[in-house]
Amino acid sequence: MAATKTLDDKTIWEGDESLGEEVLKMSTEEVVSRTRLLDNEVKIMKSEVMRISHELQAQKEKIKENTEKIKVNKTLPYLVSNVIELLDVDPQDLGEEDGANVDLDSQRKGKCAVIKTSTRQTYFLPVIGLVDAEKLKPGDLVGVNKDSYLILETLPAEYDSRVKAMEVDERPTEQYSDVGGLDKQIQELIEAVVLPMTHKERFVNLGIQPPKGVLLYGPPGTGKTLLARACAAQTKSTFLKLAGPQLVQMFIGDGAKLVRDAFALAKEKAPAIIFIDELDAIGNIALFYRK
Repeated sequence: MAATKTLDDKTIWEGDESLGEEVLKMSTEEVVSRTRLLDNEVKIMKSEVMRISHELQAQKEKIKENTEKIKVNKTLPYLVSNVIELLDVDPQDLGEEDGANVDLDSQRKGKCAVIKTSTRQTYFLPVIGLVDAEKLKPGDLVGVNKDSYLILETLPAEYDSRVKAMEVDERPTEQYSDVGGLDKQIQELIEAVVLPMTHKERFVNLGIQPPKGVLLYGPPGTGKTLLARACAAQTKSTFLKLAGPQLVQMFIGDGAKLVRDAFALAKEKAPAIIFIDELDAIGNIALFYRK
């Protein structure tokens, strides 16, 4: 029967390469004491692992709860708002000024926003919301939560209903041959409108600044609209027709907004040609004016 080995027998440590000379020199009491210390450390670590597991579970529950809240908030009716201005604010300064507990990590690179809701109320948002601040710009239409006013989603650009109602033809079919007796005017339009759009690189190389628009004048029925549509067909551009009397509105700024929306729609459908008919309706001659 083999003899029982004791802790003093060095042969029991020979197979463990991780043990150093220090352990081999320790007495039985020292090894027992070290073992107890290690047991205590293991218990402490197990307790720490259990605590972290509980915290992890609590965080998962909190994340799940917040996800459900976000889902509910995103299904609720949005309050339509416009982004007025985007500001770069230091989150540290913001926290000191407010004197409250501010989640600085939620501040997206210090970006803040000023919005104006459809109820004509203006709000400052230190935290923008679920939309990336880099994707926002002043004038954007957004949907916000009706309680917290956090931006939840960007909305499509809003155009005036009168702009949507104006004539939009993405594929004009008129040709120059459809217009008779206006060869000189056709040639001038080709040089002023068509060539700068079809051969833009030549104008850039020569340093020629083409005109931004042309004025077609004459009695009704002489082919002004037909010429504009023919130019749009030759340049493969979208044709937008707007009547001059629409630009004269009762409220200040209403006509200017109509023009902005018209050009924004043209930019979206670029290349485009905007034809403003009855332009003389915008300006009236003063009755007291005399030569």
